[in-house]
Order: sequence, then C-alpha cells, then structure tokens
Amino acid sequence: MNNQHNLTAHYHLPGLFEFYELYSVFLPLFRKHREMFYSWCDISSIYGAPADCLWGGGRAGFGEADARDVLALLSEYGISARLTFSNSLLKAEHLSDRKCNNLCALFEKGASGAQTGASSCASAVWNGVIVHSDLLADYLAEKYPNLYLVSSTTKVLTNFEDFQSELNRNCFSYVVPDFRLNKAFDKLKLLPQPQKDKVEFLCNECCDIGCTARKACYENVSRKNLGENVPDFACSSKDAAGGYRFSRAMKSPAFIGIDDIKSVYLPMGFSNFKLEGRGLGSAVVLEFLLYYMTKPEHQLEVREAVYLDSMLDLF
Repeated sequence: MNNQHNLTAHYHLPGLFEFYELYSVFLPLFRKHREMFYSWCDISSIYGAPADCLWGGGRAGFGEADARDVLALLSEYGISARLTFSNSLLKAEHLSDRKCNNLCALFEKGASGAQTGASSCASAVWNGVIVHSDLLADYLAEKYPNLYLVSSTTKVLTNFEDFQSELNRNCFSYVVPDFRLNKAFDKLKLLPQPQKDKVEFLCNECCDIGCTARKACYENVSRKNLGENVPDFACSSKDAAGGYRFSRAMKSPAFIGIDDIKSVYLPMGFSNFKLEGRGLGSAVVLEFLLYYMTKPEHQLEVREAVYLDSMLDLF
C-alpha cells in the first residue's frame, strides 16, 4: 500500500450542462464554507453534453446551459470541464459535425473562450473529452491536441487484461473501467503507480452487477444520438422498472462509499472517482454531493442552502 501517495480523492461529477444551476449554487458554497466539507476530497472535473449532440453517448443528455456560461463557471473555480462524446457507433462522415466541433474548439480555448471576468488563474485549467470511438479519439488528438481524453466506461471493460491494455494507451489521461472491476483488489493493487493515477472508478452505478446487456444499452443511446428511430432499450433486470435508486446502488457489491475511498482506495494509491447521474434530477445529484463530500453534521445546512436558493428549481 502506498500511504505516501496522494491522499486526496478527486471527484468527477455529472451534469456539466444538465445541472448548471445546481453547480452555480453549490460551488460558491463549497469554496466559501470549506469547513462543511471533507478535507480529503475535491472536485476535479464536471462532465456532460448539451442535448442532441451527434457524438454524445452514455446517458442521453438533456442539458440546455450555454457552453460559455458553463466554461466561465468552472474556470472561476479551477475545475476541468469534460464533454461526454462517448458515442460508440461513429463513422468518418460524422466527424465533420459542426456543433460538436465548435464545442471542442471552445473547450480547447477554455477560459479565454468563455465569458470575460472569469478568474485569470483558471486559464491554466485543461478541459477534456470522454470518448468511446477510436476514430473520434484519433480525430480529437490531431485537431484539438490541448483537450485531454478519457476512455469511457461505455466500452464495458470487464476483462482486467483489456482494462490494463487501455491504461497502457498514451492517448488517454484517464480510463474508467466497468464497475464490475471496482473490487478486483488482487489485480488493482499490482498496477504501477502511473497506471493507478489514470484509473477513474465509477462509484455509484445502480445497474445489476450480473447484467449482460450493458453494451447494448449504451449502443441504443448512441443510435438515438445519431438520429436513428429506434425504440428505447428494454432492460430485463428485475429492478429496471424502478429506475435509479441511490439506496439500491449502495447495496451493490461494486459500490464504492466514502469509507472505501478513505480506508482502501486512497491508501492503495487510487485517487480518481466518478459519480454517475447525468440522467437523474438535480435533487438526486445533490444527495450524491451530500453523501460523498459533505460532513454529516453539515448536510442539512448545505441541503437548506441549496434548496432555498431562489435561483434554483430542483426536480
């Protein structure tokens, strides 16, 4: 165990475009009242995509926030912004999509391309793109070299050797394994530290750990984003009808809670943790922020401060 390595948990949060209003309230609170939050964690990035992005994948986005507003907000707080462009079915003709290219160009510029008045120190923050398609990864690396790339969990890397091969690819700054590798400690602990630094665990997945249709589910979303008229994916899991439940996710064998992070993952040398939730409501995402970042004795205060903000309509 590497007890001398980074003992700060870096969270990668959902809803860059989808929950802009929530973060415009939460981030000032997180900075001004840092004593209410755990000292051992920070916010490394917030990810998402506007609605109707051809390159979009994973969970279908419904974000309506303006990209310049999003960049200005995250730049002010020194947080990396990530575009979720994890469509798995892209072809060469899709690479010229104007909307997605314009977003990449804007995100590559970062604070300089956002609204004036953003914190000057924020110009040093690098932004990234979460990708599935190797075709898109190669295209982005060539055309937007200042955007870092994240290998998406939509690849469903359940075989550890495949996952490690992905870690060996220099084009990726981070790799998100399938959640079913979260507790493969006998192999995870043997990774060299540079690879551990690239691992980004998906903490709060609610999907059945025995699901065999995860890749097909993601491909269904990819087809929808490409404009194909396909029906919604019919999940056969016994719990699918109930939708996402954080309480159920916490019972999963793959769940990573705050005690796991502090006592197992950080001492083992892992420091990056992703929370899913782009397709959920702001109120549910707030519960994630309370559980993973807020001291129990201050959770009610934070919840009240967010709920009572007149600018925010939680749903």
